[in-house]
Amino acid sequence: MGDLGGGDGREAAGETAPAQAGGVADHLVVMVHGIVGSTADWKFGAEQFDTLLQDKVIVHCSNRNMHKLTLDGIDVMGERLAQEVIEEINKRPQIKKISFVAHSVGGLVARYAIGRLYRLPRQALENAPQSLSDNNRGDIYGLQAVNFITVASPHLGSRGNKQVPFLFGVTAIEKIACCVIHFIFRRTGKHLFLTDNDDGKPPLLQRMVDDCGDLQFISALQTFKRRVAYSNVGYDHIVGWRTSSIRGCSELPKWVDSTSKIYPHIVYEELSKAESIDQSADIAVVDKDNYTLEELLLRGLKRVSWEKVDVSFHNSKVRSAAHSVIQVKDPVMHSEGADVIKHIIDHFII
Repeated sequence: MGDLGGGDGREAAGETAPAQAGGVADHLVVMVHGIVGSTADWKFGAEQFDTLLQDKVIVHCSNRNMHKLTLDGIDVMGERLAQEVIEEINKRPQIKKISFVAHSVGGLVARYAIGRLYRLPRQALENAPQSLSDNNRGDIYGLQAVNFITVASPHLGSRGNKQVPFLFGVTAIEKIACCVIHFIFRRTGKHLFLTDNDDGKPPLLQRMVDDCGDLQFISALQTFKRRVAYSNVGYDHIVGWRTSSIRGCSELPKWVDSTSKIYPHIVYEELSKAESIDQSADIAVVDKDNYTLEELLLRGLKRVSWEKVDVSFHNSKVRSAAHSVIQVKDPVMHSEGADVIKHIIDHFII
């Protein structure tokens, strides 16, 4: 794929000026669909961004990993997305800032891609490792990283108990799924169920909670001004609440029906601050136990702060399609999720 960290004539992005005079947008918003998806999945969301943030953002719905290509593996899809983003940046020299909005598996693909696109600060010395607490955290291919937003994404994978709700939380069924999922979802299935061990390496999702060689996964996440995880608290039969909200079982909050007329389906919001973790005791340890693997992912991702927004469609007639409703995949069938899209846009940092 070539050297993605190479230059394209851009200077590293620091604090950037507002959009250029004349209403020229300088903020690229990359929208990434989920498994067996297409650009059409974000049609409603993209239109809302264009309407509500007119002349402020340029929206690009990723098109390199559509349909069966989403079965090739999170790493392969991430490399394709990274190259696609580079091409979009090179076509638009006015762009200074970048954000991602990703649904389902697309959130993992986007996390992989930014790990490839991440650049160290210009003044960083080769013999002076960068700390996650540093104010100058680098950039994403020369652009200022602003919003990194995931919607019903399985950050902790799909292997643990009740992480895929349609398996009913039955341990025997979940174990069988681990063994056969690759027959259906091929390499992507292995990544999601943490059964991959390419060349004896730990599962990809475990590697993605740290910086790994030339893929700076955790540093790339840290460089964004904000990271947001939108999650369904129930009725999402594809991605469980725990994995999409980056929480352990004991951390799932008690929620009540929303009283908001603007966001009737937003039932809980919180800011989880970054936690300092001893890597030698957590990330570097490889353990085959499901719970331990989940804990490794959880602790790794907690090294950066997250805004967590919990969503419920339990009173909706289409609640069984919550995984698609939260994205408004179909503007007619899934229109009840429009307030979630509005919430994303209203809180979007320009």
